[in-house]
Amino acid sequence: MAIILCLDTATAVCSVALGRDGVLWQLKESSVPNAHSSLIIPFIEEVVASSGIKLQMVDAIAVSKGPGSYTGLRIGVSTAKGLCYSLDKPLIAISSLRSLAHAMAERYKKEDQVTPEPYLFCPMIDARRMEVYSALYDMDNRKVRDIQAEIITEDSFRMYLADHRVVFFGDGAPKCREVLGQKRHALIHADFLSSAAHMVPLAENRFREKQFVNVAYFEPFYLKEFIPGVPRVKGLHE
Repeated sequence: MAIILCLDTATAVCSVALGRDGVLWQLKESSVPNAHSSLIIPFIEEVVASSGIKLQMVDAIAVSKGPGSYTGLRIGVSTAKGLCYSLDKPLIAISSLRSLAHAMAERYKKEDQVTPEPYLFCPMIDARRMEVYSALYDMDNRKVRDIQAEIITEDSFRMYLADHRVVFFGDGAPKCREVLGQKRHALIHADFLSSAAHMVPLAENRFREKQFVNVAYFEPFYLKEFIPGVPRVKGLHE
């Protein structure tokens, strides 16, 4: 059992949570655009202050490792590494998609929506344009399909929708509504977004099993290479 500081900056939501013994204790988050770098440190200070403990009392730092926003992941991971070095604490890395899937499956269990017809959970993170990062997990958070960057079409997930009810959620899910929303086995929750709160139980499990990553060498899981945009300056031409 442990006190773990969880950071999730993989999406448009900047989120910081404090977990105690695998249960959410404190949470601070915001979806203000492009504000992760200015919000993450104040959010850390606020959740720690609200808990009544000192930052030095946390047992580990957990960070969402991706996939997700290149800039967001860099901010979260660099902050987590800095805390680990300064506090001499271990670093835990949690998949952005796995934590989303675990949280949604737990929600379905609590709401007693499980039927004999099997469910699969498809967390989706916006990857710009019509593309999303996604994977498939079962009710027990076991990976059914590996993480992919893909453009959603009417044929996407056809083989899974034939035999399962597939739950789509995350900030990439709205892209599915038009092409998949009418399919009989597709369930879309566009308002279920990434949060550091989702990381808490998974981080506790990894802490108990001592599944830490090397602070010096750990890098986020980007999935795709970062391609900077070409600046458009008036008067300049290719």
